Amino acid sequence: MNKNIPAKSPFSNLMQIGVVVRDLEEVTKRLSSLGIGPFEHSSPPPGAEGLFLYDKPLDIELKQLCTKIGDIELELIQPGEEESPWKDFLDSKGEGIQHLGFKVDDLKDVIAKLVKQGASVFVTGKARGRLQAAYVDLGVGDIIVELMEF
Repeated sequence: MNKNIPAKSPFSNLMQIGVVVRDLEEVTKRLSSLGIGPFEHSSPPPGAEGLFLYDKPLDIELKQLCTKIGDIELELIQPGEEESPWKDFLDSKGEGIQHLGFKVDDLKDVIAKLVKQGASVFVTGKARGRLQAAYVDLGVGDIIVELMEF
């Protein structure tokens, strides 16, 4: 590899904006009236094993609906009453953009590089025995990204 050519950024393929809301029905109704939608239920990938918070199973209820705005998916998330990163966000900051989602080619490699630079992984999603997604706190500007490998 030529040292003068930077490696492809893991943040070059934005595919999702994740928004935490208090009332999913109310928000989708309002957005639909503004011409955003239709909304569909989000489903886990085939073979999904669930979510993990710091490598411990995260058994929570989340209501999620998604729609496309151009090439970007708008993911609306209404957390349940259980403690979770989404409920923590809602309780501390209110409704709003909680994460940006990016498609990456090699999730483990990207995570290793980001952690080496001070980022921290707190939620992971696994499917078929493989890491498929990770929520990463970049350690700057309170920015959370979800990295996904398909």
